[in-house]
Amino acid sequence: MTSDQSKTNNASPPPANADMDPPSDNSAAPAKATPPKKRKMSERQREARRRFLRSIGFGSVILAAALSGVYPVLKRLKERLRPPGAIDEDAFLAACIKCGQCVQVCPVEAIKLADVDEGMGIGVPYIDARTQACDFSCDATQCILACPTGALDHVITKKEEVTMGFAKLVEPENCLAMQGLGFSGTARGPDFEGLLRYEEIDRWTPIKIADHDYDLELCDLCVRECPIEGAISLEPISSDPGDKRREPIIHKSCVGCGTCEMMCPVEPAVIIIEPEVSMETAA
Repeated sequence: MTSDQSKTNNASPPPANADMDPPSDNSAAPAKATPPKKRKMSERQREARRRFLRSIGFGSVILAAALSGVYPVLKRLKERLRPPGAIDEDAFLAACIKCGQCVQVCPVEAIKLADVDEGMGIGVPYIDARTQACDFSCDATQCILACPTGALDHVITKKEEVTMGFAKLVEPENCLAMQGLGFSGTARGPDFEGLLRYEEIDRWTPIKIADHDYDLELCDLCVRECPIEGAISLEPISSDPGDKRREPIIHKSCVGCGTCEMMCPVEPAVIIIEPEVSMETAA
């Protein structure tokens, strides 16, 4: 064997892939899966979906309205003075059917029905004492007798048995009596629409307060016009006999009718009525 042949025989064979192109970078990446095509909803399915969404929206509105109606009642956002004979507030709200019979029989039109801002309390009777108090022109029986459900307690037979609230002195610095001052003119001005029964004029027919003039050396309107004997009095502030100043003192017999609040001639009123408060709880 010649030397050339030996060199030929000892040469290594070329690699198998020597003549092949190097693999590209993308050759190792896995093939992306093709997402399945979404099935189109039928018209019936689309309509069912719309009905479902409308139901959710409508239910949410109803729930919100219901909660907004219950909230003012549960939280008692407005403490209302109820008509004479009203039972405990929660029981009253449950018993009252909002029929308005008590409103119709009130001779001074003191009883009003709550508006929409009362939520589920809409239509429930109340009294705004500053605008028109209950002066017991009917001797506190007409509205009670007219109530068909007992929301106004039928056990009550006279005004002294009523417990609507309790009077409270809240603006003593404005009180004319506590300043030793008198009062002349109409108690609430010529445009005031409130009514009051003046027994010396007419035992049964209330008249406009604006039609009745006063000329008082010392203002005592809250005492003078109170329909409950002994419920309020004016007491000396000092032991000086020459001191004309007097302080209104509320006594246990106060039933919270609101006449003193209505008759107070100054603004804001010196006396207000706290609903569902008695002498014991006020002390």
